[in-house]
Amino acid sequence: MAGTRPRDQIRRRTLLASAAGAAAMAAVGCSRVPGGDALGRLRSQGTVRLGIAGEVPYGYVDEDGKFTGEAPELAKVIFKRLGIGRVQPVATDFSSLIPGLNSQQFDVVSAGMYINKDRCAQVLFADPEYQMLDSFIVRKGNPKNLHTYEDVVRSRARFATGTGYAEIKYAVAAGLREKDIVILQDQVAGLNAVESGRVDVFAGTALTTRAVVKKSSRAEATAPFAAVVDGKKKVDGGGFAFRPTDTSLRDAFNTEIHKMRDSGELFRILRPFGFTEAEMTTLTAKELCR
Repeated sequence: MAGTRPRDQIRRRTLLASAAGAAAMAAVGCSRVPGGDALGRLRSQGTVRLGIAGEVPYGYVDEDGKFTGEAPELAKVIFKRLGIGRVQPVATDFSSLIPGLNSQQFDVVSAGMYINKDRCAQVLFADPEYQMLDSFIVRKGNPKNLHTYEDVVRSRARFATGTGYAEIKYAVAAGLREKDIVILQDQVAGLNAVESGRVDVFAGTALTTRAVVKKSSRAEATAPFAAVVDGKKKVDGGGFAFRPTDTSLRDAFNTEIHKMRDSGELFRILRPFGFTEAEMTTLTAKELCR
């Protein structure tokens, strides 16, 4: 985020997490009752609580203290059309999003979360709003010539990625030992680690890596690539997550996503956050859950 030091960003996220988390714990109203008509309950309350993880550009707090990102901005539009006028952010670590959703700390995960088999066993996903490849943050000039996870293994590069990121499994699938992976808070911490020489490479989505290196004179993002798992190339898709009991809410959300995808409105909302037309998708949650 331009104009804000990484340490200030982390401090602001921590403050937001504390305040929003306290508000969520205090909200012991009808939305905390599992099952039933989730959409009806949220309409009655007039507020939906969104779990975000402070990751640019998916869901984060900007330098003015406003919560934004592709997923929250999309949520504002869709939930308004579903009769819910207010969205309330609840910030947490990425790895706490699914546990927080299932323990009623918020109503929906609004963080552009990748849809995969493991996560589908825990939550319901809407169809993805985007598809994405991976990319690396490396030192300028890419001195170790790192373009894939296999390159990392071959060169014995010091490898890092984010808390709860899908890239952990992709690196392990390529042959990296999980105990050798450095886990950092987010892509900003990853950029700092690469620039300082603490690690050789940080793996993230192509969108986050190209966004975070824009202001850097010491690091760059590699070309997007598909991870290979069990001999197959992986193209990921990110979407909203709902509790397993909230099928009707997920289905209503999906209906709106499809309308916006067909009309081009979905891309118009995502484009200001750095998405390209190539990252729009017709993939479904069902396909990605397999």
